[in-house]
Amino acid sequence: MRFSVLHQYLLPKQALTALAGRFASSSGGLTPHVIRWFAKKYGVNMEEALNPDLASYPSFNEFFTRALREGARPLADADFICPVDGAISQFGSIEHDQIFQAKGHRYTTAALVGGDAALAAQFDHGSFATLYLSPRDYHRIHMPCDGKLLRMIYVPGALFSVNPTTARGVPGLFARNERVVCVFEGPHGPFVLVLVGATIVGSMATVWHGVVNPPRGGTVREWQYHDKDIVLKKGAEMGRFLLGSTVVMLFPKGEIAFNPQWLAERAIRMGEAMGRKPG
Repeated sequence: MRFSVLHQYLLPKQALTALAGRFASSSGGLTPHVIRWFAKKYGVNMEEALNPDLASYPSFNEFFTRALREGARPLADADFICPVDGAISQFGSIEHDQIFQAKGHRYTTAALVGGDAALAAQFDHGSFATLYLSPRDYHRIHMPCDGKLLRMIYVPGALFSVNPTTARGVPGLFARNERVVCVFEGPHGPFVLVLVGATIVGSMATVWHGVVNPPRGGTVREWQYHDKDIVLKKGAEMGRFLLGSTVVMLFPKGEIAFNPQWLAERAIRMGEAMGRKPG
């Protein structure tokens, strides 16, 4: 029986994710064969990897979160740079508290950040960008600008796929899936990076905390960092997906003017110009 059939009819998504996560972190056995198959199927460019030798990765996770060689992603001279490789799902203005997902679908900033109305209110009439990482992409997440970490919120949720087809078909997708909300104070004001989980996402991790999930549970968890002085520079790694997914960014009103070359569905690379401070 094919894996997709097992997924659809026999295994609940949480169980499937746990199973995939255990395999992804294991070594030996079928791991080298799976890595080679995956790299070929998705056209992974290993020439830009710090370690281009597929056979040398001890686990699928270490391959999937591979580092890039120095100079592979030069940083643009811009106030805000793109934090990931992938494609633009949507970006633009937040209409009061409404974020555009796809034709016919919107969701609220409050829902996205786990129900914190005061946090969400900071982004009324602000800007958002939703960036999708496909399986072939580099899966480390970097800072769009300098930022001092204030809070991190884990929000439990579903594990829908986050590919473009699902985004068009599942209402409120990014506010329904499991996610990690990272709140920063930047040089131009507050901003939020939301790491959104998806089907078979083994875990999400940040550089200051390590793996955030698992454990998985049914309650919101929060960490406060106001007194920790955790400051990350523009372009620095802030986290990574172990199988997945999507990043949603929130900026207050007047904080960012997006790169005029940006368009929905356009391919993007970490380090390219994302926007500037208006004025």
